[in-house]
Amino acid sequence: MKTKHWLVASLVLIAACKSSTSSVDDNDGVSGLNKDSLVAEIKILASDSFQGRRPFSAGEAVTVDYLQKQFASIGLEAGNGGSYFQDVPMVEISPELSPVMKVQAQKTGFDLKKTDDYVIWTENTDPQVSLDANEVVFAGYGVVAPEYGWNDYAGIDVKNKVVMVLVNDPGHRGIGDSALFKGKAMTYYGRWTYKFEEAARQGAKGCLVIHNTVSASYPFSVVQNSWGKSQLHLDTRGSNEYRCAVEGWITEAAARKIITASGQDTAMLTKANEKGFRAVPLKTAVSTSMKVKADFKNSKNVIGRITGSKYPDEYLIYTAHWDHFGIGKPDAMGDSIYNGALDNASGTAALLQMARAFKSMKTKPERTVVFLAVTGEEQGLLGSQYYSAYPVYPVEKTLANINIDVINNMGKTRDFQIVGSGQSDLEDYLAEEAKKQGRYIAPEAHPEAGSYFRSDHFNFAKAGVPALTTESGVDDAEKGKAAGEAFHAFYTDHLYHQPKDEYDPARWNLDGAMQDLELLFRVGRRIVFDREWPKWKEGSEFKAKRK
Repeated sequence: MKTKHWLVASLVLIAACKSSTSSVDDNDGVSGLNKDSLVAEIKILASDSFQGRRPFSAGEAVTVDYLQKQFASIGLEAGNGGSYFQDVPMVEISPELSPVMKVQAQKTGFDLKKTDDYVIWTENTDPQVSLDANEVVFAGYGVVAPEYGWNDYAGIDVKNKVVMVLVNDPGHRGIGDSALFKGKAMTYYGRWTYKFEEAARQGAKGCLVIHNTVSASYPFSVVQNSWGKSQLHLDTRGSNEYRCAVEGWITEAAARKIITASGQDTAMLTKANEKGFRAVPLKTAVSTSMKVKADFKNSKNVIGRITGSKYPDEYLIYTAHWDHFGIGKPDAMGDSIYNGALDNASGTAALLQMARAFKSMKTKPERTVVFLAVTGEEQGLLGSQYYSAYPVYPVEKTLANINIDVINNMGKTRDFQIVGSGQSDLEDYLAEEAKKQGRYIAPEAHPEAGSYFRSDHFNFAKAGVPALTTESGVDDAEKGKAAGEAFHAFYTDHLYHQPKDEYDPARWNLDGAMQDLELLFRVGRRIVFDREWPKWKEGSEFKAKRK
């Protein structure tokens, strides 16, 4: 009898610890999602009056003031003590570049033109930064990955040298071993940010990433528009961390020219995909310089919350980045405002939709729901990086992060893409909800683009918090996958990080976005009522950090 009573008591306890979502009306909060208000807020955030929402600009002041007022009007509590803001210390580095990079080989010399052939910058705040006839080394992919048995820096000293490295991972273009790393799916070793980090660990003075449109997943024009000018970084004064004096990108044509002038065979660009490849000193030197102006300021993350009714010290965080590129190089039509309507006025407006949906619920969320609009994503995920280092809410009590970076403006789709498949339980939650809509979850169409490492959820993942980010589906509900792929390709090729990324009612259809946002809301609603914590999957590189 004692055994029987113990068993019954155990089953009751287990049932109590399981999801309590059954007590919540299935449609509770869903009506808080409204397409008309979504459109209205995208139009406002992407309007010329917001000046492209660049941090450290008049556009930032307008943006964060608007978001604070929207958070308050929705009824969100101030998320950082008595404030809706978290200051993010940054430095704006404005380089004045020499017009050329001089290349001197043993038998010849030539100049590369800034912007046309290369784009460089610095994170150093010294008044003058230069390369002074520093030797160039081709270091393959610039990767040191013991778990894959890979070391592009083995047997070579690159201190005070300039390394040229390929973007992405070995094997991603089908010219190496598809079994290397994760095949065509990019790992963090493929990200340009990693290339600079590793080059610095090796003591290099400079690092130039060789651009390739397929490998990078965007054309060189995106590099030209995004870097090589005034740029923001976190303020790391007081830190002893070494950074390369010069970081940047170089076109593949320019890299090949350097290799050829060195008397070497450009076939090394292909051989770098082979296991056992060793870096090649090119016996060629490069020289250039830049004057540096450093301006230290604070940008702002904007934070609101709904305090949980039962477990207020456990947190779900929704994120979206509010920033874009501000005012920059005019396009062919003379437009110089980078409005960033899809990237990411749409995600920021969607964050407000999530807040309204949770606030409208008749049954109050049991856990605290945090809505975090972060700064500096376009400058290198800076706002979320700072938040993860100095969290307002403890990361060990943060159950999950759901990130919204660009919504579906194509119309309804049969699918919804998970970025970085196979990471956490959040994907299973999403798949269950998608099935209820008669839709299916698809792995990302272009895993080689490394999208999992390119938005703010990544900083939560690195801190051990299960993090979910998605992409719009490509299986158009009416026209099929080919039409969907073409729609996405047009955006990448013609609108991404361009002044033309504006709200266009003739082209935008947000019916699919509303379906997607409902899924993300339902996943979050499950988390705030379910006593089960979302977990990392076996094989995820972030599982150990959570433990």
